[in-house]
Parts: sequence; structure tokens; C-alpha cells
Amino acid sequence: MAAQFENLPDELKLATAAHVKYVQSLDTRKDEYDYWLTEHLRLNGLYWGLVALHLLGHPEALPRDETIDFVLSCQHESGGFGAAPGHDAHMLYTVSAVQILVMIDGLDELEARGKGQGKAQVGKFIADLQNRESGTFAGDEWGEEDTRFLYGAFNALSLLGLLSLVDVDKAVAHIVACTNFDGGYGVSPGDESHSGQIFTCVAALAIAGRLDLVEADKLGRWLSERQVAGGGLNGRPEKDEDSKA
Repeated sequence: MAAQFENLPDELKLATAAHVKYVQSLDTRKDEYDYWLTEHLRLNGLYWGLVALHLLGHPEALPRDETIDFVLSCQHESGGFGAAPGHDAHMLYTVSAVQILVMIDGLDELEARGKGQGKAQVGKFIADLQNRESGTFAGDEWGEEDTRFLYGAFNALSLLGLLSLVDVDKAVAHIVACTNFDGGYGVSPGDESHSGQIFTCVAALAIAGRLDLVEADKLGRWLSERQVAGGGLNGRPEKDEDSKA
């Protein structure tokens, strides 16, 4: 298979080196307006960049020590992480921080140099965001709840080996309550099905080992109907195709 791709003309080959160079350049544009306009995505962007580099076969293209230093500079005393130094701690940025540290084998540095009790401090931040009555999770101290945050909690805690800190059964029951007649899932019980929420709910159930609760035939039918005439996919019925779907 590799030899087959090697025989392709240059214009049909993926410009791997150019992609790697582009990702490497993203943190050097500090004199550009867009760099600061997207500061609220900095930690997420670092994760996305690392994923791209792994897919391109160059996971070492970003300096490991500098990456770890930046991630730890985003941490709060609570254990949570913000988008960049000085930004409020939030579930989504905390998940990205954990994923980054796992990808570059940096959890030992979190233990040695992180706030409080290292991994345990991060786990406590996440666990404290669970609504113990409904089982779902808030994104931060201000209380917005969403199945995205539930999945994020399961994701990060499973990577840290700390899933036992939260009430998994209660969270799973909340996901089941978000199931709709079409087999999909919404942001909360009673909300319409959306492909993004379906991803988070199914992924959370997979982490919990409860994929048996998914109505696979109904869900598969709903997902297959997301493809529109042009070949793209939409996130929900009657919408245009979307690259994020």
C-alpha cells in the first residue's frame, strides 16, 4: 500500500513537511492580531496541533519541555486548567491539558510540578463539577451543564486512572435520560438529537463500558441520514453540510 502511494505524482501526495512546518509556526505569530484573538483556544489548539503531528508521523515536532512548561503554566490552584495563563479554569481546557500530557508522556511532570497533589488535584477539580443529583457535569464553577462536559470528565479521569472519583452509574443514567425517540442524544433530557452530542454520549458510554445501552439500529439510521445530496454531513436534520458534523 505504501509503495502504491509513493508512485503517485507529487501534486497528489500529502505535503507532510509543509503541514508540519505550519503547525510548528502557529506559536511564532505573536505579532499578529489573530494570535491574540484566539488566546481562548490556546490550550485546545496545542492539543489539536499535537494530534495533527501524530497523524502526520511527526509527534516529536514540538519541543516537549516547552510544551510541558506551557501546559503547567495554565493550571490553577484548584487543579483545573485555563485556556492560557491567566484564563479561568474550565473542564474543556483541563481535558486538553491531560490529553497533551498523556501524548507526550508528561504525567510524571504533573505529579512533580503541578499544583497541589498532582494528578489527584486535577481529579478533584473534575469530580467537584459533577452534579451529584443528576449525574451530569458543569464546565466550570459557574454551573453550565452539558453532556460535552460529562464526556470530558470521563475522558480525562480515565486517562488519569481516577474514574472512581465520580459517580459513574449516575452519569450513565443521565446519558440514558438524554436519549431521544430517534436513538440520538441531546445536550440534556428533552433536547433534540445532534451529532456532536451523540459523539460525546456514545464516547462516554464506551469509557464506562456501557455501549449495551445504545439503541444501535435507531442511532445508525439517524446518523446515516445526516449525509446530504452533495456528499457532506450535517449535524442535525434540515441543516446544510458542515465540516464539524
